[in-house]
Amino acid sequence: MYPLGALAGEGHDITAFWYNPNIHPYKEYERRLETLKELVAARDIPLIYRDGYDLEDFLARIIPTPRPGHCRLCYRMRLEEAARAAAAGDFSAFTTSLLISPYQKHEVIKEEGEAAAARHGVGFFYEDFRSHWREGVTLSKEAGMYRQPYCGCIFSEKERYWRKRDA
Repeated sequence: MYPLGALAGEGHDITAFWYNPNIHPYKEYERRLETLKELVAARDIPLIYRDGYDLEDFLARIIPTPRPGHCRLCYRMRLEEAARAAAAGDFSAFTTSLLISPYQKHEVIKEEGEAAAARHGVGFFYEDFRSHWREGVTLSKEAGMYRQPYCGCIFSEKERYWRKRDA
């Protein structure tokens, strides 16, 4: 919520993009997509999304990747699609909502975003929004938005809930 308002406030034209084959289980994928659709409809923001649940492709690429490389590969897959869509849509740049999360690997996101941007001849807009994370949480709660309890992939789901069981 915070980056969306901040970027619009700076005069950026916003188009949302959705491609998240990493999200598991499917009901979580659906819930997050529906939340995004509600948000963009309420704010009259265009949405581009690949309406396909490419879980098998995601897992086929991730499983052979040794930990801790899963996050990098996941970022790469999703940022590659965002860069491809940005180039195809003749956008000057793309960014990611991941940049507000204190739980994400920012340097890796930046590296992968810049690499995808270079491959597709489009800009990658990087800004570290982490200092506004609490504000974003407050805004999303005030709007009654669903807030996900983990990153999205099956590995982050395990990390989120397995620890609780052992506590």
